[in-house]
Formats: sequence, structure tokens, C-alpha cells
Amino acid sequence: MTLRFFIALWASIFITGCAAAETKNSSDNDIEAFVEANILGIFFHELGHALIDIEGIPIFGQEEDAADALSIFLIDAFYEEEAAQDLAYDAALGFWAEAEARDQNGDGIAWWDNHGPDEQRFYNTICIFYGADPERREQFARDLNLPEERAESCVEEFDQINKSWGELIEDLTKRQSGSKLTLRASESSLSAETLQPEIDALNQEMSLSTALTVNVAPCGEANAFYDPEERAITMCLEFEDHLRALAKNL
Repeated sequence: MTLRFFIALWASIFITGCAAAETKNSSDNDIEAFVEANILGIFFHELGHALIDIEGIPIFGQEEDAADALSIFLIDAFYEEEAAQDLAYDAALGFWAEAEARDQNGDGIAWWDNHGPDEQRFYNTICIFYGADPERREQFARDLNLPEERAESCVEEFDQINKSWGELIEDLTKRQSGSKLTLRASESSLSAETLQPEIDALNQEMSLSTALTVNVAPCGEANAFYDPEERAITMCLEFEDHLRALAKNL
């Protein structure tokens, strides 16, 4: 799995040097995988906000929680098991890394914010993904230290999400015609390269009530957001370096 580094001890200085070089390359690949996974997770989260707006979905509770739930729900629904677990690991660790960065910076938890604490988003992500297939994902839950007290309710939590988001996604896939998503990138980037095939796949599978634009552009900050007036998701290019820094700090 990404971001879980293994160190081999070698007697030979020559072999040790080779192993160190390989470990560095592996670490670099793991960091980029972490960045890609979180770009996808953040995009799916913002897609949740867009669908709530475009499709007029009623939300009982925090909209941010509903968007988080859609993000991990789509990872479970759209990917084969090995890829889904890799993405879920990194998506969950993204929240944990944000919490670690917050603590290291001496920042307190913003209880006033409409997002839940990153630690709670971490466990929510693990629980929902585990609850979708607890037999195959028991080790996943253990690796990320999901408490047994929470694990007991995860199947029910996933079932609730499946009855809400799952039914909506199914309805969108059944539409014979409708509007699509369009990616607009101001420059070549990992974000654009990561999102384009996902958007193409979404357009093949479902249709929306209104066209949705996905902008990939510099914003002056590491951020991502949905603008209901423009009917557009913006993925800020600054997020890439922010995610790399989080990965290196884990």
C-alpha cells in the first residue's frame, strides 16, 4: 500500500546503497500516489456539493459530511478492490496528515467550521469504506486502527449512504440524455492528468440536469471549492504541493 515504507537491512555496502536508491524511488512514487489519490478524493467531495446543488438533493445534517460520504462511496463503487483500497488508504491518511500539520503549526481545531475535525473525517472515511465489504477489508480497518466500537456500526453506516447517494447515482446512470462535465485546465498538471480520465468515465456513465465545469487553475491558495453561481468546481493547482508536503510529513 502507498505511504507504508519497508526498510531492508543488508550486510553488503554495495547492496545497501542500491536498496537506499530503490527506497527513495519507491518513496517518491508513494508520495505521487498519495497526491493523486487525494486529488481524486477532493474532486469527488466537491462533486458531492455540485450534485446536491444541481440535482436539488435535500440534506439532513452537515453538507460537508454528505460530500465526504460521497467521496469514499464513489471510490468503493468505481474501482477494483486493490485500487480502491489504495485510494481509500491515502484518502483517509490525507485527513490524518492535515490533523498532524495543524497540531505541528500550533493551530487549534476550528470548531466553528462547517467541516468536521480532520480526525473524525479520517475515521468516518475508514468506517464507510470498511462497511461496504467488511470481509475483504478487515485488514484495512486494522491497519488504520479503526476501533471495534466503531467498526460494529460501519455496515449500517454504509447501507444508509448506499440508500441515499447510491440511489441518486443509479438514477443519474439511467438517464438517457442530459448534461455532462467539462474539464478546463489552464496548464498541464498532475491534477488535470488525474481528473481527465475520471471525468471521461463519469460522462460515459451518467448525465446531469445541468452542465458542470471542472476548472484546474492557480488560485493563490491550496484549496478546492464548488461555485453554485458558476456551476463549476475549481481544483487549485497549489493543492498539489500542499499534498506533497503532507505526504512527506506523515
